[in-house]
Amino acid sequence: MKNIILKLTTGCLFLTLVFAACKKDDNKGKDNDPGSYKCQTCPDTPEAAAENDNKSKGIYKGIVIGSSGTIKFNIANNNSDITATLVIDGNTIVLTSTITWADNEPYVAPFVGEYNGQPVVIHFKVENDGTQPVITAAEIPGHPNAVFTIVKETSNALIEGYEGTYSKSNSEKGTFNIILSKTLGKWGGIARQDGSTEIDNISGEIDANGHMTEKNGYEVGTLIGETISGTFTEKGGATVTIEAKRTM
Repeated sequence: MKNIILKLTTGCLFLTLVFAACKKDDNKGKDNDPGSYKCQTCPDTPEAAAENDNKSKGIYKGIVIGSSGTIKFNIANNNSDITATLVIDGNTIVLTSTITWADNEPYVAPFVGEYNGQPVVIHFKVENDGTQPVITAAEIPGHPNAVFTIVKETSNALIEGYEGTYSKSNSEKGTFNIILSKTLGKWGGIARQDGSTEIDNISGEIDANGHMTEKNGYEVGTLIGETISGTFTEKGGATVTIEAKRTM
């Protein structure tokens, strides 16, 4: 089981590889108008409390590949509640932890729930200042190779999660999920070919017009409303088409 940690901070985006929601709204009948899609349960403003911006307390959001989904941790953001919500393949799993939060200390805890009558355990760790959030281990029935991208949300930078797919001109297809901050102008993504356990990750910047450029400077897609779409040519010459919608 692998995990990608993505930390978004003003002016910087760090990607570190380590071993480690929101209800979807299909908006049927509106697919031809990308700007019309709206995730009805996704927040429009940050959920994170300002006093937690530099603490292990707060809100952490992530995307999942294996198969596809999102995860959100609430570490005593506004009170003592410590919960997580995992949405995978459209199934919502509520997780809780009995480990209490302590000031000026890292927060390390297992989050436990149930899926199809079987236990789900997600082991979460973050440093005392809210940096380096990571899933150190995960047990999800039916999803043995889940990959996570985890980000701490701050009070001035909403984190949004997008789930989608990609297809290539050589007939390859797969899952393509993105997490981004419009405020910080940063995004990161993970992709996995159907039937594979290997992942690709890309990251870059997003401008005020929604143009998403990869770290090497070429444009991979455009964000219109809450929909990402684009076509680009990858190294090797294959044409890649991506499509994704906000689900967190």
